[in-house]
Amino acid sequence: MAFGFLEEAEFVGLSADWSNIPVEQQLLINKLIENGQKHLFLDWDAPGTSDAEKAVFLDALAKVDGNYPGGLAGYIANSRTLLAEAREGLNPFEGLTPEQPEKVDLTSFSDEFEKYEAIGAAKFDKVGVVLVAGGLGERLGYNGIKVDIAVEVLEETSYLKHYADNLLAMQAASESKRPVPFIIMVSQDTGPKTLESLEANNYFGMQKEQVYILKQELVPAIADNDGALALDGKYQLALKPHGHGDIHMLLHTSGVAAKLAGEGIEYLMFIQDTNGPSFNTLPAALGVSVANGYDFNSLAIKRRPGEAVGGLARLVGEGKEFTLNVEYNQLDPLLRATINPEGDVGDETGYSPFPGNCNTLMIKVASYVKILEATQGIIAEFVNPKYSDETKTAFKKPTRLETMMQDLPKLFGESEKVGVTIFDRMWSFSPNKNNIADAAAKYASGGPADASATAENDFYGAGRARLKAAGMLVDEGEEILILGVPFTVGPKVILRPSFAMTLEEGRRKVSGGSISGDATLIIDGADVTLENVELSGPSALVVKACAGAKVTARGTFENEGYELVTLSDDERSADSDIEEYIKIRGYKFKNRGAAVFEFNEPGEYVVEQ
Repeated sequence: MAFGFLEEAEFVGLSADWSNIPVEQQLLINKLIENGQKHLFLDWDAPGTSDAEKAVFLDALAKVDGNYPGGLAGYIANSRTLLAEAREGLNPFEGLTPEQPEKVDLTSFSDEFEKYEAIGAAKFDKVGVVLVAGGLGERLGYNGIKVDIAVEVLEETSYLKHYADNLLAMQAASESKRPVPFIIMVSQDTGPKTLESLEANNYFGMQKEQVYILKQELVPAIADNDGALALDGKYQLALKPHGHGDIHMLLHTSGVAAKLAGEGIEYLMFIQDTNGPSFNTLPAALGVSVANGYDFNSLAIKRRPGEAVGGLARLVGEGKEFTLNVEYNQLDPLLRATINPEGDVGDETGYSPFPGNCNTLMIKVASYVKILEATQGIIAEFVNPKYSDETKTAFKKPTRLETMMQDLPKLFGESEKVGVTIFDRMWSFSPNKNNIADAAAKYASGGPADASATAENDFYGAGRARLKAAGMLVDEGEEILILGVPFTVGPKVILRPSFAMTLEEGRRKVSGGSISGDATLIIDGADVTLENVELSGPSALVVKACAGAKVTARGTFENEGYELVTLSDDERSADSDIEEYIKIRGYKFKNRGAAVFEFNEPGEYVVEQ
């Protein structure tokens, strides 16, 4: 037994146990001790004591060592470098001046918007979708995975089903009918439940082979500025998430990115777990990337000054140029130090000149695979320690290295082109991330609520916008507050992706008509057309048609529709048997007599009243 450069007397228990440890783990122990981690082994028990716990501990160390490119030694070295920079307060943007990025403004529906949609729709069979789904719904008050939460509760469609519906619609609309690859990054918490949800629902109509599940592993927590690995117990390594930037490493190490490139996939769209409007933007965003030769296209919104959303900027200086997301807490000091002593303020429009990052990305696969191969998928890491005092010698709690998927352009060279596409907020960005109390507080302070209720509200709003673009007269309704969270009492419109993925497709299928009051319209089917459909007050029309069923709906529909009912305190309580995805909204809908027409056999049908 040999510890190489160390005295065995420092490790009495480990020395006695050494012959019981596999050679590979002996080498790892030596490597860790050499890299300043002897605290992990100083209190090692003699053989016969805590043997099972010791074995689990060593297996955990070996697993982390194997998962991180460069191993634990590399992670420790990177931690020390980044912690030293954090302690010194180094400005990551030192020497760089922010400028407005190259951008395409699609905040209004126009000929240009539809031009880009047409280009993108022609490429539906050349794109894959990457869903970053590592989060649980605990912050929302939901005890499950976030993608199982309902994006709307008229029909209780989960986010995962909604995304699958869009992929199926893209396949059906493409000339080749090729399945759209769907890559889902999960964590150890969400992985089993995500697979369970897919299997229980027969993959929501998708082929099992088109779905790739990539599991994100955790990284060690760091206890101090010297990069000491933290423990949660004598033989338990403290582990934390590494951030959604791991998706790049996983796409590389799994071989999925290279595989898809070899199969002719030209673009990957990266979306967040509970941002339902993402697919509204896909056709046009894809078209922008194709038409403008973007290797990396960040989707954005008009950003309010001071809003807790990162700003997208071209950073120029010292022979460098990057178009990057600058986190909102870094943007103001950067602007004050460079181009504007007033900091993060609006321009003549009232908005920030730097678009707000939606964290929805469109990436060209050819350049992406090349960069992954050169970097092993490791993008720029950062660390954000919380110090216990101004000396910055100790942490309040262990920290860890993190990555963000939007930082990929930091690896780009002069040959890669980065652009920004700006969409209307309701059309593109309505994250579901806050519980009712937090959402109400954020709204009261002037910020977006970003809750289940507002996400559903915007889901219906996007449907209204699509109908209006098709030529129907649409009432916008009136805003009320439900438990302090805004919700629009107006037409509830769900146009499933099978009905229309582009504005042009919707316009072909809708002729005249109007919808007003708190009426409801739900359409699901590729061959459904609406001819002068009139809906007002509470009236509701639901039309669902299978493939091959051609349905024409026309005329005025009058019924009691769906009623919005606010939940009582008892219904919202933990003891209530109401589903959690209803409770986290504070309301439900009751069907009082909606007109529902379902066609499950091919043929031609007319619906009129």
